Amino acid sequence: MENKVVLRELENKDLPALEDVIRKTWNYDKFATPKTAEKLAKVYLATCLTNQTYTCVAEINGIPAGLILGKNIEKHRCPIKYRLRQISALCSMLISKEGRGILNFYKNVDDIDNTLLKQCDKDYKGEIALFAISPEYRGLGIGKELFQSLLAYMKRESVKEFYLYTDTSCNFGFYEHQGMVRQQQYKHLINIKGQKGELEFYLYDMTV
Repeated sequence: MENKVVLRELENKDLPALEDVIRKTWNYDKFATPKTAEKLAKVYLATCLTNQTYTCVAEINGIPAGLILGKNIEKHRCPIKYRLRQISALCSMLISKEGRGILNFYKNVDDIDNTLLKQCDKDYKGEIALFAISPEYRGLGIGKELFQSLLAYMKRESVKEFYLYTDTSCNFGFYEHQGMVRQQQYKHLINIKGQKGELEFYLYDMTV
């Protein structure tokens, strides 16, 4: 059967499927128990949804397979329904020692990202807040379609320059193929659930 791709705005019914996309994309189950991995995906998606003015879901044969979130910084107002969802998900994570440890790791990542942004010393007007494609549906071109939808949004909003954070756990080469430019990078040693390694964090930007 030919895959039918539909791009549309996010709907509430998409949230569980998209949380699963995030869980698989960032391999949460490799460093967390299944229960904590599920909670972490909920925290991450809800957090990103507090930080957007644009949503676009790629639906394949009726299944949400990818998502891109963009932000016009000057127009951003935190959606209260996603803030409440974020708070609820965070409280659920904080109950366990494992959850608290993982949240502390991601706080360190946030600190690194903020440092990269300050080092850029640019007055960005836009951001890609989240970009995720389900591993099962990669290679079908939906990543490029989602990215192009985001570009069109930025142009409509007269956002001339936007940025995103990424790292070596992601396919960061995709952004270079789309014309984004790496502006900052930072190497960091990690140790989470006994797994040690080195991650390199990046900030990319693009002028529309």
